[in-house]
Amino acid sequence: MLARIIIGLAITALCFAVAGRRFYWLSRLIRSGKPAPERRPSLARATEAEVVEVAGQRKLLRWTIPGVAHFFTMWGFTILLATIVEAYGALFSRDFHIPLIGTDNWLAFLEDFFATAVLLALVVFSIIRLVNAPARKERQSRFYGSHTGAAWLTLLLIGLVIVTLLLYRGAQIDTGHFPFMRSGWVGYAPAQASRGFAALASPWAFASKVVAGWLAPLGVGVNSVLEAVFVLANIAVIAGFLVFVSYSKHLHIFMAPVNVAFSRRPRALGGLDKTPDMDMEHVTEDTVFGAGKIEDFTWKQLLDLATCTECGRCQSVCPAWTTGKPLSPKLLVMGLRDTMFASADRLLTGAEGEVATLVPTTIDPDVLWSCTTCGSCVEQCPVDIEHVDAIIDMRRYEVLMESRFPSEAALLLRNMENQGDPWGLGAAKRTEWLAALDFEVPVVEGEIPDDLEYLYWVGCAGALDERGRAQVVSTARMLHRAGVAFGILGPRESCTGDPARRMGNEYLFQEMAKANIETLTAAKVRKVVASCPHCFNTIKNEYPALGGEFEVIHHAELLGHLVATGRLTPGVSFTGTVTYHDPCYLGRHNRVFDEPRSILSAVPGATTVEMRRHRERGFCCGAGGARMWMEESIGKRVNLERTEEALSTGADVISTACPFCMIMLDDAVKASGRGDDVAVLDVSQVVERSLEARSAGSVS
Repeated sequence: MLARIIIGLAITALCFAVAGRRFYWLSRLIRSGKPAPERRPSLARATEAEVVEVAGQRKLLRWTIPGVAHFFTMWGFTILLATIVEAYGALFSRDFHIPLIGTDNWLAFLEDFFATAVLLALVVFSIIRLVNAPARKERQSRFYGSHTGAAWLTLLLIGLVIVTLLLYRGAQIDTGHFPFMRSGWVGYAPAQASRGFAALASPWAFASKVVAGWLAPLGVGVNSVLEAVFVLANIAVIAGFLVFVSYSKHLHIFMAPVNVAFSRRPRALGGLDKTPDMDMEHVTEDTVFGAGKIEDFTWKQLLDLATCTECGRCQSVCPAWTTGKPLSPKLLVMGLRDTMFASADRLLTGAEGEVATLVPTTIDPDVLWSCTTCGSCVEQCPVDIEHVDAIIDMRRYEVLMESRFPSEAALLLRNMENQGDPWGLGAAKRTEWLAALDFEVPVVEGEIPDDLEYLYWVGCAGALDERGRAQVVSTARMLHRAGVAFGILGPRESCTGDPARRMGNEYLFQEMAKANIETLTAAKVRKVVASCPHCFNTIKNEYPALGGEFEVIHHAELLGHLVATGRLTPGVSFTGTVTYHDPCYLGRHNRVFDEPRSILSAVPGATTVEMRRHRERGFCCGAGGARMWMEESIGKRVNLERTEEALSTGADVISTACPFCMIMLDDAVKASGRGDDVAVLDVSQVVERSLEARSAGSVS
């Protein structure tokens, strides 16, 4: 007994010392990042995050089979903490049981149930990894680029934890020292040994009893030895697993709950995390905009890097990666994590000197500029890593500190700065779309009149692009038909700055944003309705940080409300099958999924059909992140990928609620040769067509 105690405690002390030193080192490394004062969640918000994301495994359960397997593994190890207490207790007393509950049948059942569930989950994980082996599927596998060897070792160690647990419990039954014996039986008696102790073990400890049956023929003496050996083996595997986890990608077991607690709630999408101070009066020669070196990231961003599980869920949904481009959100995080570890001495000592920038040393420029900022990676990440914010931070450094960015983006930024729109067409053309209307739309020149309920923020695409204008005209007509009083700023409207911000030009964004906020404030605007999800997202989620607090609604939300309340009733002239494409900045970033669909469902002649990837998992059109103004010369065009999926539904109409998406999808439909039989329409256009007089032989 003494030898068992000494060995068990020695193993524990050694492993805990090694792991503890590593965790302390990691803590110092992560805390070396820049401050993140905005990451101070309330207790209520942090608790909600832990319950929903960690305990509830919300994101993982979306991936049904692996999600359920992970759910049982996570909860298995939580419940099996009781068996660890029992194992350490058994070092000191063979008849140890947890006080008060240690002999209850419910605990016996839970321990055996989750031990079995974890073993089954390991089988599922093994099959998934074999089926999705990178060597077989290369880029198609979400495990491409992951450290799969470490993953197999993890599965082995978890399996050994459960196997040694069941073996020592089985041996305990065969020696009469099992905590869960009938009628509180504990202890050895020769008379019972002759008949076998398995009959006295609680039937609720079903898995342990099965193992006891296998070991029983070896006799009480051998089982006594096995009991001691496997108790020590269980403790050694658990303690060794702790060391392994502290040095492997499976740090997420401990880091994920912390990362989730400090994540942005209710989601890390919508507005960007930080609004840097761009006041030139506060700029010094030491000022750094964005992240050009690993030490430029905040402690929360460094925590993100250490938390990555390499599961590849972000990679599998990334529109850039799935269309053959070099950007993988997972590989990007892994590369930054490797850089963080390689730079540990410098980060911990604060040593100064020449340090190569992340781009292009760690991150290839094509990786950085392939991102559409669609947010799919953030949406799917089970440990709440915020990839998009890190990418934008690196873009800020490239644009503002190094002046390195795609050449075609220079024209975009110049047009925005000089003309107030990405195309450089100027303010004078912002009211030309009004000519298509047969009613007056007030152009607000001073303060917005009291009789106007909304200011209609038309947006650059809606005012200046032909297809965008068609959307805006239909929306205006439907609002007018429903009796909604609205006006526009006309020439006083300017780009919200979204393309500049997603490009990384934070300075230009803030200058344009402040000018717009000043205009809206001076006009005493109360409510804003926007047709462009990018304008909607920027005014709603990003202007408040610069002092612009406005009530903002998207036109699909407003039309949905008007239809639901009977103020706008679709007609019967439309007939056809419609599939709806979720704009990233309306759907995933702002959770507007139901309203556009409710509008389409209210059109009597419209049959709606969903694409395979829709709602939260909707696939990007390829225009976000200022990609609309950059050449797409690597891999397959994102808009073609999305359009092929839409066309595969057999729909006559691809509907959406974003001018960028309309442009991208319409281009792809025409490129596929289907322009004559498939239309790309905004939801407002579908409603308007339903109100038109029928024309024989036409697709409405």
